[in-house]
Amino acid sequence: MDFITKYFKLDKLGTNIRTEFIAGLTTFISMSYILFVNPSVLGASGMPTGAVFTATALAAALGTAIMGIVANYPIGEAPALGINAFFAYTVCIGMHVSWQTALASVFVASIIFILITLFKLREKIIDSIPSDLKFAISSGIGLFIAFLGLQDGGVIVANKSTLVSLGSLHNPLVWITIFGLIVTVILMILGVPGAIFIGMVLAAIFGICTGQIALPHKFISLAPSLAPTFGQAVFHVKDINSLQMWVVVLTFLLVTFFDTAGTLIGLAQQAGFMKNNKMPRVGKALAADSTAMMFGSIFGTSPVGAFVESSAGIAVGGRSGLTAVFVAIFFLISMIFSPLLSIFTTQVTAPALIIVGVLMAQNTAHIHWNKLEIAVPAFLILLGMPLTYSISDGLALGMITYPICMVSAKRGKEVSPMMWVLFVVFIIFLWVLNFK
Repeated sequence: MDFITKYFKLDKLGTNIRTEFIAGLTTFISMSYILFVNPSVLGASGMPTGAVFTATALAAALGTAIMGIVANYPIGEAPALGINAFFAYTVCIGMHVSWQTALASVFVASIIFILITLFKLREKIIDSIPSDLKFAISSGIGLFIAFLGLQDGGVIVANKSTLVSLGSLHNPLVWITIFGLIVTVILMILGVPGAIFIGMVLAAIFGICTGQIALPHKFISLAPSLAPTFGQAVFHVKDINSLQMWVVVLTFLLVTFFDTAGTLIGLAQQAGFMKNNKMPRVGKALAADSTAMMFGSIFGTSPVGAFVESSAGIAVGGRSGLTAVFVAIFFLISMIFSPLLSIFTTQVTAPALIIVGVLMAQNTAHIHWNKLEIAVPAFLILLGMPLTYSISDGLALGMITYPICMVSAKRGKEVSPMMWVLFVVFIIFLWVLNFK
């Protein structure tokens, strides 16, 4: 016990093993919905959901453990919502890329992420892209995954005349999503820890009681085999051989990079770790994050990143990496509950996508809407992601129009060289994608 106390600096941080355990349990409960949502989302790409469930649990456990042991932060890691939708719906379905090749692009992006971290280029890259566009990117992803959630739940359906329309309320499956959404919102407003996961459980129970969801034959079993997905990322690196795939790699890198940086800084501020507006051990935290992303791709899942739900554990006193270690242990234990995947249907997981989308969209409040040269590219990112059904296309619209708008506003000197590079890259990307 003395070794644990000294290693994680519990006394210095004003915490103890009991508090860290409670914080770890709280964070895990808040994050655990990803165990069922991620297989549901990635399953749309053709990936075997059983293997994805195991990969999700292992990636979350390993990534969180590394974050706790190496960086000593009470932050949980797991496959991130939003970027997994980009993986499944934009890359695999929209671009007709195999999920094996998509995993390879995540693997390559993670290697670049590690190199960027090792050579301390993080600050330069972060500073090169204006904060307004960073907020627009995260908010746009939020709108996109909320749109996916509404589709998965049958609340929004395709319409030949108007593209989309409201789904039929006479469909009993739609009411599972509506019930889950209402319950989850109420729980979140009341500040109940793990509200998203609890809402999913209650929605599943509602579906079972109404006869729309069948109970599994058993609730506990050995974890599904990882064999169908393990190592596919490495075996298919050779398929990253076109401009289109390199833009996919770039998108994975940019979105994961800025999402992680923003989440880490926000959590560090909440926990009181920030010193002179800087985050201590940020290099170790980013190294842990990029390493988790690499191993996650090898296991067979979309990019792994820091989870904002870690704030729940911090709120109850979690201050050290021991909290993260406990979270990792809980993720390992959770692997025996794979039979429950059958009751967490898309209608059950849809409210989680919608709610997380709402939370991400709150970043629009930080955009300078009164500046037209900022508002136009930010708006195109926000609107472009859900309407083009593509995070990369929405990102391209914003990255292309931003330099043009800034030059028109006689603020061209404020456009960084990196933004001009992205301007050219995304023009070529859209040209190749649409005129090949």
